Amino acid sequence: MKLSYLWDVPEVNPINRKARSVPVLNVFNVYGRVFFFSWWGFMVAFWAWYTFPPLLTHTIKTNLNLSPAEVANSNIVSLCATLLIRFVAGPACDRFGPRYVFAGVMFLGSIPLGLAPLVHDAQGLYISRFFIGILGGAFVPCQVWSTGFFDKNVVGTANALTGGWGNAGGGITYFIMPAVFDSFVARGYSDGVAWRLTFIVPLIITIATGAAMLLLCPDTPTGKWSERHLHAEQNLESHGVNASGIVDVPGRITDKASSVGGDSIQEVEKKEPTLPQDQDRHPNWDHETAISKQDMVEAAKGEVVQKPTWGVIAHVLVSPQTLFHIATYMCSFGGELAINAILGSYYAKNFPSLGQTDSSNWAAMFGFLNVVTRPLGGVAADALYRATGRSIWAKKAWIVVCGCVTGALLIVIGRADPHDLPTMIGLVALMAVFLEAGNGANFALVPHVHPHANGVVAGTAGAGGNLGGVLFAVVFRFMDAGTNYAKSFWVIGVLTIGLNLVLCWVAPVPKGQVGGH
Repeated sequence: MKLSYLWDVPEVNPINRKARSVPVLNVFNVYGRVFFFSWWGFMVAFWAWYTFPPLLTHTIKTNLNLSPAEVANSNIVSLCATLLIRFVAGPACDRFGPRYVFAGVMFLGSIPLGLAPLVHDAQGLYISRFFIGILGGAFVPCQVWSTGFFDKNVVGTANALTGGWGNAGGGITYFIMPAVFDSFVARGYSDGVAWRLTFIVPLIITIATGAAMLLLCPDTPTGKWSERHLHAEQNLESHGVNASGIVDVPGRITDKASSVGGDSIQEVEKKEPTLPQDQDRHPNWDHETAISKQDMVEAAKGEVVQKPTWGVIAHVLVSPQTLFHIATYMCSFGGELAINAILGSYYAKNFPSLGQTDSSNWAAMFGFLNVVTRPLGGVAADALYRATGRSIWAKKAWIVVCGCVTGALLIVIGRADPHDLPTMIGLVALMAVFLEAGNGANFALVPHVHPHANGVVAGTAGAGGNLGGVLFAVVFRFMDAGTNYAKSFWVIGVLTIGLNLVLCWVAPVPKGQVGGH
């Protein structure tokens, strides 16, 4: 890793044109620009999705005369719509491309966001939070879009950064919403009017971000989503590899090919990597990396996304590898969602002197840690992958370690139920490191699982995260009518350890799979 990778134009895979480094600071480069809008778009969507919780602890609860059970119910309802949207968004990304799905989610979610100020009772709150939950579905196109622009050696880092910085929206909302609310109150508005006016800020930014994605970014590194198969074939041919029978244009990747440019696959494996030549005739080769013909074939044959069919979707859904990601992401992201929704209330209960604003500020730390912790999970997964000679098992083991340590720390927090603020903050922060690193670790492995149906896998795993959020929100809801947060923590900890271990024995990718290695 070099510091200059942060701004240099990256080397690219010669077949799929995916970047081999992440130009985080170079928004003028197409890879840096897509990287920026991936994390920024999800951050804005996450902030808009969680506009209610920072003010729900006191202001909205009082204004709408809500009981603790009704507040807990609204947290569950908010996650249900996101679960459905994420499940649908995966195949939609494979069919229409992640950029259009991403922008569509932003525009669609902005409608209920703009109508949120009309809420006047518990039923209205349920309806509003359900439809605002559409914005939580932005995670899936965020990860699929990022996967489409970054190659296997850095895809874990890229996905963890976009997901982690995006998840920071859950912390940003705990800072911004109370601050904006306080500013309106200081201008003389009543509490009931002020909390409604705060929704204007995320509404404007959500719409503007969706429009910018469409205007400033492409679908794929090779251009239009509908032409991705064609470009894979052209890139193979331009590098002296016979694409006949490997890439079916414009249909699906086939498994018919037994030869590559006249050589058997076994013979190709023994050949030296091909090097870019004749750069005057092929100016786009300037930043290509050197890979073997076998890797070229694998990229074209097994890693170009297919148009989803019911058969492909069904196969992916019942795959043990997909089920593993559903289970582990239920624990990591599901736990994060449920905890994020109640953490301000937990602080306010154990430390009444903090008040609404200070409780929200301390709760914001949990979300803000994603800036570092989720990327840590992805970076560590990529480092283990390279250090073990491209072993995908190393990435899987890291997911399980993160999950089991998280579960143990949740049990400690729940059993201790700290009433000393530094102790509480320290334990929550330590738990967040492994919980959120588990998110990054998961989506470092997801692109390897079924790369020809990456959107389906990402959407299903993402939906699993929301399923976990609903499950854990129900735990919080029914522990002493939604007031026993400590007991909920240790119960969730036990569930987290169990779910991480249940499928840890399954191979990371299906046997005999082409691509993803």
